Amino acid sequence: MHIHILGICGTFMGGIAAIAKEAGHKVTGCDANVYPPMSTQLEAMGIELIEGFDADQVKLEPDLYVIGNVVARGKQPLMEEILNRNLPYVSGPQWLAEAVLREKWVLAVAGTHGKTTTSSMLAWILEYAKMEPGFLIGGVPQNFGISARLGKTPFFVIEADEYDTAFFDKRSKFVHYRPRTAVLNNLEFDHADIFPDLAAIETQFHHLVRTVPGNGLVVANGREQSLDRVLSRGCWTTVELFGVEAGWSARETGDGLEIAFRGEPQGVLNWDILGEHNTLNALAAIAAARHAGVPASVGIEALGRFKSVKRRMEVRGTVNGVTVYDDFAHHPTAIDTTVAGLRKKVGGERILAVLEPRSNTMKLGVMKEQLPGSLKDADKVFCYGANLGWDAAAALAPLGALAVTLDDLDALVAAIVAEAKPGDHVLVMSNGGFGGIHDKLLAALEK
Repeated sequence: MHIHILGICGTFMGGIAAIAKEAGHKVTGCDANVYPPMSTQLEAMGIELIEGFDADQVKLEPDLYVIGNVVARGKQPLMEEILNRNLPYVSGPQWLAEAVLREKWVLAVAGTHGKTTTSSMLAWILEYAKMEPGFLIGGVPQNFGISARLGKTPFFVIEADEYDTAFFDKRSKFVHYRPRTAVLNNLEFDHADIFPDLAAIETQFHHLVRTVPGNGLVVANGREQSLDRVLSRGCWTTVELFGVEAGWSARETGDGLEIAFRGEPQGVLNWDILGEHNTLNALAAIAAARHAGVPASVGIEALGRFKSVKRRMEVRGTVNGVTVYDDFAHHPTAIDTTVAGLRKKVGGERILAVLEPRSNTMKLGVMKEQLPGSLKDADKVFCYGANLGWDAAAALAPLGALAVTLDDLDALVAAIVAEAKPGDHVLVMSNGGFGGIHDKLLAALEK
């Protein structure tokens, strides 16, 4: 089958393209921004890419158009032509569900935070146990070097996003996946561009819970009242909690993290991954893998060799004693836990936090009042204030002289470099490319 993917250069749709190609389909695609690294990855697979969404692409005569959620009515001539001609089309999540996941043991990882990292941990545990899973993850796990693959066994790990499916299907993506093992990592308000409040997101999470079979497993964060509310609406599946003594728990000892299940020790995890949030991610991954047949002791051993994910506290370089990190954190809770994790590692050394409020929720200013508190563990805060509908300097005013807000990227780089001293840690947080600020900082620090 020839499939043509609209919005192919997004992480999710690019992953679908890779899986479809591996499954033997002819794959072509288009996007408004065809550029590396996704463009080079796809072209290396023999996938033809087209810049833009011009209507002439219907001349390719694919058997099916697969539509990404970047596509909207009235904005892409190709989509309008597909509709006018009544050509066959489907959303990315629906295609994946019907063409790939229907015969799989799906392990889905949902949550406001930690989906990518937990999915990567889970896929790696299964791989370490020689179960050769397929996966589609919204980042690049360094143990694999790729974000998606078909796999050689029935097991398939997917990062289960609550964002909507497509312009013609406003359900959350994850309702398509029909997992046998479902991880509910956490649940907070996010995606203010499509959800009016937390209750609306809880409803979508309950839709996911409704799809898990009775012989499946729900692995849920026992510390989250929002997830308690979701499960109290009805759950027809065994639930294992993590983060609480009654379920999967961890405590620090002189030997490492002692992992226990309902009070029974399962083993000791030795690793260098930072933060309490990653401890919770690990517990969730161990529990989910155990459901798929991997003993907890093997899961713990596997995580001792886990290499994290690109853009999750990734060290981009150290110049003249100043270390520059790249992290995907963009929600106040994620920012808070990321800075706290680095603080635990570096002790009293200075942390210069650099923030780009870029997500749709942050651009709307819905969580601006939470930002000062989320940055409390940083010694200095630098914020890129361009393209916002609100005043970032005013929002960060409670931090006083500790916060610097600039609308010019080069000026921001110059201010950070002027402040940085040997031994400092520059933590850059954004869910986008941030104008290549990491390389600009490293180059400026060289000078």
